[in-house]
Amino acid sequence: MAKDPVCGMFVEEKPDSIRYTMNGREYFFCSTQCLNEFREPEKELKKLKIQVAISIALTIPIVFLSLPHMLPAQLGHFLPMDLMHNSSYIMLVLATPLQFWVGWRFYKGFWDGIKAKASNMDTLIAIGTSAAYLYSAAVTIAPNFFPFNSVYFETAAVIITLILIGRLLETRTKEEASDAVRKLLDLQPRTAKVMRQIKSPSGQILEEEVEIPIEQIREEDILIVRPGESIPTDGIIIEGASTLDESAVTGESIPVDKVKGDEVIGATINKAGLLKIKATKVGQDTVLAQIVNLVEEARTGKAQVQRMVDQVAKYFVPAIVLTAIGVGLGWYFVGEIGFTYSLLAFVSVIIIACPCALGIATPAALMMGSGKAAEHGILFKGGEYLEIASKVQTVVFDKTGTLTEGKPSVTDIHTISESKIGEKELLRLAAIAEAGSEHPLGQAVVKKGKEENVIPNPESSEAISGQGLRAIYEGHVILVGTRKLMTENGLPIPEEVESKLKELEKTGKTAVLVAIDSKLSGILALADTIKDSARKAIEDLKSKGKEVIMLTGDNERTAKHIGSQLGIDRVIAQVLPQQKEQVISGLKSEGKIVAMVGDGINDAPALARADLGIAIGSGTDVAKETGGIILIKGDVRDVSIALELGKKTVSKIKQNLFWAFAYNTGLIPIAGGALVPLLGVGIFGWLPMLAAVAMAMSSVTVVSNSILLGRYKPKHLKDRT
Repeated sequence: MAKDPVCGMFVEEKPDSIRYTMNGREYFFCSTQCLNEFREPEKELKKLKIQVAISIALTIPIVFLSLPHMLPAQLGHFLPMDLMHNSSYIMLVLATPLQFWVGWRFYKGFWDGIKAKASNMDTLIAIGTSAAYLYSAAVTIAPNFFPFNSVYFETAAVIITLILIGRLLETRTKEEASDAVRKLLDLQPRTAKVMRQIKSPSGQILEEEVEIPIEQIREEDILIVRPGESIPTDGIIIEGASTLDESAVTGESIPVDKVKGDEVIGATINKAGLLKIKATKVGQDTVLAQIVNLVEEARTGKAQVQRMVDQVAKYFVPAIVLTAIGVGLGWYFVGEIGFTYSLLAFVSVIIIACPCALGIATPAALMMGSGKAAEHGILFKGGEYLEIASKVQTVVFDKTGTLTEGKPSVTDIHTISESKIGEKELLRLAAIAEAGSEHPLGQAVVKKGKEENVIPNPESSEAISGQGLRAIYEGHVILVGTRKLMTENGLPIPEEVESKLKELEKTGKTAVLVAIDSKLSGILALADTIKDSARKAIEDLKSKGKEVIMLTGDNERTAKHIGSQLGIDRVIAQVLPQQKEQVISGLKSEGKIVAMVGDGINDAPALARADLGIAIGSGTDVAKETGGIILIKGDVRDVSIALELGKKTVSKIKQNLFWAFAYNTGLIPIAGGALVPLLGVGIFGWLPMLAAVAMAMSSVTVVSNSILLGRYKPKHLKDRT
């Protein structure tokens, strides 16, 4: 059995099943409607918007014109006579396009369900609205054939309109999610500069730099990448050295030094020197392409939660249809009340059993739950995510940008006694030297320096690739950089300084040496600092019995240090984006309901693969569109609130579904003629009013119950400052 990637229904993998192949993967669908939504979400969304607008425009006058038919005769006399006489014909004209054009999707779903040997809400909607419409049309056209002139046009219209509004909201969410893949592809440059051999007019073979579309890159091509440009594809450096910003792919904020022989990843940014790169992977084999494929596969292929309504409909629909048929036949053959009354009994059961409130049962709770979540900076992107949130057992956090600030800052300043320079002066001179640097570490030093001093530009500055820089200011020669930079400038590293460097590095910090006028003067330590809210977030989740895991591409030493500070027992480090997705899959295979919390492009495959993706609002668009929940304020304490709100909202949805069915199913015996022995067949004339009352009461109950969510107040707010 395969699962429909749109609606989540199980579909048999038969030769005649509806199927579609994309990116080498075959998908199965329960209906052509789901196939169309999958293939062309933008087109389907546009079509659905038009249908909803037309449906609302037709339903409003139908409901108004139906008022005389829903009221007892005594009250109906107070309404205009012209309205009484002509309303049925007007409603017939308005209801016909609504039923057969706007509502055609339900007939398609009904037919596809029959072929798939499965019933869903489309089945009940198609049968219920058709019964209401066809009976009402017959009464309107041949009123003398029926004992009552009551019609049910408004019932069919309201049901179709409410259900379509709900589906519009779902389709919009899916279309927005598909933007994640497009934004991932936008990271890759459109063209690349490559060295190609050409023949000169004299017949000599020459090499020339040419610009070609990215699709034309071949393995073994030599690529030229200048400072500020994106690397077109995966490869290996054959000439040059530079610093690369790999944050878009790896999520780590600190750039990586690269020299000849190092591998590079496509879509990362060359920050410094000119590079010659030999292409090793192109097209679908690149790291970026793999991330795109993983996101697409996880987004469309993951087993969506089976809709609660469809689960009920699986048994409810056949039961109602059989009951209606049994009632009609029973009255005709046993009750002997004639064909007309028997038909009315059949139609009455079908109509009353199709609850109008079902269309708002879920949206009403979602609206209140989502609204309450929004008050606290939490955005739920669909009802399925709310249901999953209520079941989450394991919460996996990315490190950089999620639990930490995502950018380095100066944490320690150490001076060397022999240099006779104070901490403030050391920081000031180092910041001046870095004033023109684009390196994140240099910018962090400048930012720290500006907190206490005005930082002017140096008189001259020279970047030394992979080592640091040399600057001159007011006669001072300033070196800021690595051990290698110092030793190559004739400055040996004393044992006590080396010991301090190792101590700092052991805690996951990046240590930078500073030399003033050929004297080793001090050490600046930088690190990605933990967010103030992170510790409380972890405590809240652990107190609720949730398993908490940290998953990061950073080195194991740094990761474990951060994990120990946060109280996270399980830390998984040094994982690439595709490996993050594999870790999530492994946790799910253990039977756990997994939530992934992340902020970067590198987190997108894991966010998509997880049962519930939670994206940090300050993160990338790809992460936010891949996740099912967005924490708008970027406060990770909101993870706990989101899970709690999900649980409470789902509880309200279940209560609403109960009331939506309870009112209407409770009237099924009356619709079937249970009161006929006492009151006679005239009771059928009251069924329109009873149906109207049931729909009104169920709707009021559902809305009122949903409003109670507004009283929810997170327990964690009292801990906030």
